Amino acid sequence: MSDAEQPTDDGVPGDDEFEPIQVFPEAEDMDLRPGADDCYKCSTCDTNCPVAEVDDEFPGPKFQGPEQWRLKRQDDRDIDDSVMKCSNCMRCDSACPSDVPLSQMHNTARGEYVEEQMEKFSREYVRNRILANYRRLAPLGSMFPRTTNFVMGLSATQWLGEKVLGITGEREFPEFATETFREWWTARGGAQVRNEDKRIAYFHGCYSNYNTPEVGKALVRVYEHLGYEIMVPDQHCSGTPMFANGMLEDARRSAETNVRELGAAIADGADIVASCSSCSMSLRQEYPELFDFEGTEEVAANTWDAVEYLRVHEDLEGELEGTSVGDEFENFAYHAPCHARNQGLDGQTMEVLAPIDGVEARDVGDSCSGISGTYGWKAENYETSMKIGDEMFDHMEDADAETGLTECPTCSMQMEHGTGYEITHTLEVLEAALVGTEADSQ
Repeated sequence: MSDAEQPTDDGVPGDDEFEPIQVFPEAEDMDLRPGADDCYKCSTCDTNCPVAEVDDEFPGPKFQGPEQWRLKRQDDRDIDDSVMKCSNCMRCDSACPSDVPLSQMHNTARGEYVEEQMEKFSREYVRNRILANYRRLAPLGSMFPRTTNFVMGLSATQWLGEKVLGITGEREFPEFATETFREWWTARGGAQVRNEDKRIAYFHGCYSNYNTPEVGKALVRVYEHLGYEIMVPDQHCSGTPMFANGMLEDARRSAETNVRELGAAIADGADIVASCSSCSMSLRQEYPELFDFEGTEEVAANTWDAVEYLRVHEDLEGELEGTSVGDEFENFAYHAPCHARNQGLDGQTMEVLAPIDGVEARDVGDSCSGISGTYGWKAENYETSMKIGDEMFDHMEDADAETGLTECPTCSMQMEHGTGYEITHTLEVLEAALVGTEADSQ
């Protein structure tokens, strides 16, 4: 297990710990960590909020967090329903100069709103519950992937999805893979390298398992090439879409399973790596902020982004020096996901890919992609999500590239939807450079 320190939000290693709080408890004494009282109303969070920038009716993160808390303490007020318009991009966290735990406040407020104020038989609740619990439905779709893909690709299905559930019909549903990552992992016989000194547990998440197993395969091949023993523990959804939709009890159940299984892997000497920036964000930040059961802090302290882990623990520059890739991997328009930025990882991909001969990656700026997980799949948010993404789309088209690059699966959807570019993951580029044609036989 690694002794390297985790980076703080500003990318500097440190040992600051998140303290769980209840932002809206009934008790008089409250731990605000440091909470609303540390907000001095500078509005930096509002000016950095991508939703507030394009939607004049959205009151912004300052109201959703500190101001709403103050109002609720003064009177017995309900949570304002605008909290459901927050996309959970979490950019306000890194923007706040006073370290007010804004996203933690938003998550808690959303949870209270959904639990106490949202009608449980409403279309919005049913739709949000479906989107938040993708892992519950994905196994059904992946049982007959070709049939599922055909049916979900019909314009009639998309029309019904919008009319009945409020899921936008403007987007194409992501296709299910014909073989999930876990099926491939089992068929190959599991780990091909044994090394108790270099051992990682892979948190693949839902999307890399059911939709893009090539990302998980790339991780396995790259890490095994570098001598790592890989564990693939049982796991549930990281909880990110549940947090974003106020389904905190669903998130708690998933977190309990993940903490138990990942904690066992840590006890076996493994570090946790995730290929999705939102999954690593959830394990690292949201678990210890929102849940107080045993093991959350240990899992958070031992979780890494997959590329970050190699950058810290391996001489990637030396490994990649003089390597090259095929023509399809030469020029990229790179987007750093908001959840990667919030972990201090926004510059790492450009740094990691620099030694590869012939590869040129253009950073398309620090704008949000706009989709923010399930946010951009809701019919009422579609236009807003595309307005947010306009800046990224323009920068992608200005870059000398026809392939996009990112570590977030839903950012990838938005990038493809807005530009028509093919999108790939950084791990797939590393696989092409380090493993090359050997990958076909692994």
